[in-house]
Amino acid sequence: MEERLQKILAKAGIASRRRAEELIRDGRIQINGQVVDEMGYKADPARDTITCDGTPINLEHKVYILLNKPAGYVTTLSDPQGRPIVSDLMPDISLRLFPVGRLDLETEGALLMTNDGELGNAILHPSFEVNKTYEALVTGSPSKERISALEQGIEIDGVRTSPAKIRVLQRRKEQTLVEIIIHEGKKRQVRKMFQAVNHRVLHLKRTAYGNLRIGALPAGKYRVLTSDDLKKIFSGKIPFTIKNIPA
Repeated sequence: MEERLQKILAKAGIASRRRAEELIRDGRIQINGQVVDEMGYKADPARDTITCDGTPINLEHKVYILLNKPAGYVTTLSDPQGRPIVSDLMPDISLRLFPVGRLDLETEGALLMTNDGELGNAILHPSFEVNKTYEALVTGSPSKERISALEQGIEIDGVRTSPAKIRVLQRRKEQTLVEIIIHEGKKRQVRKMFQAVNHRVLHLKRTAYGNLRIGALPAGKYRVLTSDDLKKIFSGKIPFTIKNIPA
């Protein structure tokens, strides 16, 4: 059955659909030995030989992993500076898994790893509004007015953030621990939001995707997710069909 090339690449876990379009435009995808660099091209994975950088794609079974990322690891599949990467934490996983979204080098917590580009696209796409929950330790004691401003949306880098939910967990002498829930994923967004109201983030940890919480999973460890786990990300209903995954 023919499908759009970028969808095939996403299903194969090569990249998200957006990134797959970049690979096509860059001439890195071939079908039956011919470079395809235009959008809208269709192919049949059962009949056509599709390669990325000369390597045939494999529509393998899908794997979904929740990793508790420690500080000091880069959320990429390679790093020119030689820093530790998140896949180093899963040496027994032979499949090529990519991270869904990013966490800064010093940010800890929940990181989804998968070879399912369709799932990654759904989690990151604004239309699905998948919540991401963080715990942030910030300097000072944010006032109700500043928290309200962050909840309503604040301008960062010329763009206004979407509404957020913020809850104060603990006020200390010179620091405050807060929980913040957002569905966007702009680079260093939580840090920039609090910096904009003069409260620097000292420590940041993502604790959940949707209702899938990291819980007691130790730092540096991971667990394989079930279909019930994935439903928690999307508030009960996965927006597409997932095959060959335990219930």
